[in-house]
Amino acid sequence: MSMYYDRRTRQTKTEAQYGGAYLNVLYHSALGRCLLKLIISPGFSKINAVYQNSALSRHKIKGFIEQYHIDLKLYEDKHYHSFNEFFTRKKRHATFDENQQTFISPADSRLLVYRIDQDLTIQVKQSCYTLKELLETDDDLKEYQNGSCLVFRLAMDDYHRYCFVDDGVLTGFKRIRGKLHTVSSISDHHKVYSQNTRVINYLKTEHFDDLIFVEVGALLVGRIQNHNKTSYQKGEEKGYFELGGSTIIILTKKLVKIDDDIMEQSRQGIETKVQYGEGIGVISC
Repeated sequence: MSMYYDRRTRQTKTEAQYGGAYLNVLYHSALGRCLLKLIISPGFSKINAVYQNSALSRHKIKGFIEQYHIDLKLYEDKHYHSFNEFFTRKKRHATFDENQQTFISPADSRLLVYRIDQDLTIQVKQSCYTLKELLETDDDLKEYQNGSCLVFRLAMDDYHRYCFVDDGVLTGFKRIRGKLHTVSSISDHHKVYSQNTRVINYLKTEHFDDLIFVEVGALLVGRIQNHNKTSYQKGEEKGYFELGGSTIIILTKKLVKIDDDIMEQSRQGIETKVQYGEGIGVISC
């Protein structure tokens, strides 16, 4: 079980971990750790994808809808040929805060915010990352000193499509092939954000200067599907994750000020539930 803060009700709630019993065995037992080496490999993910993309997986859809109370009226009306096709379903209308001064969430997710230190390190839960380690680069990143690291964790029941947070252009990207650890709290002792498969995007935005937008694959999610746009508008769909829970990390400069309620929860180590396109910050004066 993990905790998150609901901004709408101003209450802290608990979230059941999808497949928690199996993950505990994988990460906290001798036998599980032996199996883990196989299961977190991209090769195993590809084998699993064959099944999840086949008609044989369709029987899982009904139970998933019931377990997570999914309102199908919010999504496009279509016949799903596989569980993965259902998992990557598209909303009829994806709205967002259009105020140019507002920084929005790229996805339905649970958000934690961390400060980027003077030495360009980030303390994320039980792991300490350097920006160069996270991004696998030797570039000079001093402009991100005292900025923010936004970690958006997508749970199984979240909408797994994500959007651009401002107008702008893509100035560069790279894909890093890695492992596929779960991004849940069960794997806190692993440095998952610098070990997992990820796509790193360098964005020049209209109102928030340069941003680094990182999509991180997770357990059984080897495929991060981006639409490969070189120019984009705020709220425009950027891509989607295939089956599983995943994470988006956004690195901002100091000029982005995240909302006080989110920062207060983050200081306590509690995630805040946010929605695709929801305002979560502003330009700092």
